[in-house]
Amino acid sequence: MEHRNLQDLTVSALGLGCMGMSEFYGEADEAESIRVIHRALDRGVNFLDTADMYRVGRNEELVGRAIRDRRDDVVLATKFGNVRGPNGERLGINGRPEYVRQACEASLRRLGVDHIDLYYQHRVDPDTPIEDTVGAMGELVQEGKVRFLGLSEASAATVRRANAVHPIAALQTEYSLWSRDPEAEILPTCRELGVGFVPYSPLGRGFLSGQFRSPDDFAPDDFRRVSPRFQGENFTRNLELVRAVEDMAVGKGCTPSQLALAWLLAQGQDIVPIPGTKRVKYLEDNLGAVEVHLSADDLAQLEAVFPVGAAAGERYPAAAMASLNR
Repeated sequence: MEHRNLQDLTVSALGLGCMGMSEFYGEADEAESIRVIHRALDRGVNFLDTADMYRVGRNEELVGRAIRDRRDDVVLATKFGNVRGPNGERLGINGRPEYVRQACEASLRRLGVDHIDLYYQHRVDPDTPIEDTVGAMGELVQEGKVRFLGLSEASAATVRRANAVHPIAALQTEYSLWSRDPEAEILPTCRELGVGFVPYSPLGRGFLSGQFRSPDDFAPDDFRRVSPRFQGENFTRNLELVRAVEDMAVGKGCTPSQLALAWLLAQGQDIVPIPGTKRVKYLEDNLGAVEVHLSADDLAQLEAVFPVGAAAGERYPAAAMASLNR
C-alpha cells in the first residue's frame, strides 16, 4: 500500500470510511463491519474515519472494538460538531470551546483510546468564531489527547483563518468525479497552506460504482432516497454519466469504482480518499484502485465525460446544504 502525508501525518493512500457500517446506508451488520476493518488493516490500510454523530456514538464504539488489539496499526480520525440527541434527533452544530473538550472526552471513552490521531470539526459553527473553536482544539493537542487537527466542509476563507491559529493537517470535503467544487478555491488554498485533502464520498455515495440502476435499489431507510441526485430525472441523467465511466473501465480492465478512485488518486499526492464500505468484497474492489494507473489521455477522457458541474442535482437536501460553510 502506498502512503501519503497529511502534513506530518503519514497515512495509507486510501483510507476507510466507517460511517455506513452503522447508519445511513441500510441495515448494519457489526460482525461483518469488524471483518472489513480487520481486512483493511491486513491489506495495509491504516487510516480509519469515524465521527461522534454516526449512530449517536455507536460507530465510534464499533471502531474501538475493532482496533482494541491493533491500536498501533491505526491512524484514527474522528469528528465533533454535529450534535444529536439520544434518539438521533438533530440538535444543530456546536463549536463552542467548552463543547470541543466535552466532545473529545466522550469520543476517547467510546473509542477506548488515550488519543485521537486526527480530530476534525465536522461542520463549522456559524455562531462561534473559528478561531475560538480551533484554539480549543489546539489545547487538546498540547495535552496529548489529539495529535493533528482537521476541518470538514469548511470554506477556503475558514481554512485560512483556522490555520492561522493552529496548523490544520487536513480538510475533509466531498470530492469525486461528480462533486468537483473543491477544485475552484478550496484545493488551491489547501495547497498554498500545506493542508492535506481527504475526499469523502469518493464514489458518489456508491453511484459511481455502477451498482445502482433504480432508486428502488435502496433500502427504505437509506439516506440516498432523499438525496436530490438519486431522485427522478436527476437519477436518470446521472446514470448516463456512470454508464460512460463503466464503458471506460471495461477498456482499462478495471471496475468503475477503481477507475473513479484512481482518478482521485491522480489529482495529487496530497489527496487521500476514504471510500466507505461494510462488505469485504467491496473493500477488496476499492483497494484495487491503487494498481490502476491513468495516462494523460485517460484523464482527458474522464474530463470530457465528467466535466465540472456534470452531475444533476444538489449533493444534499436543502437543509443539509444550508449547514455547509461556503
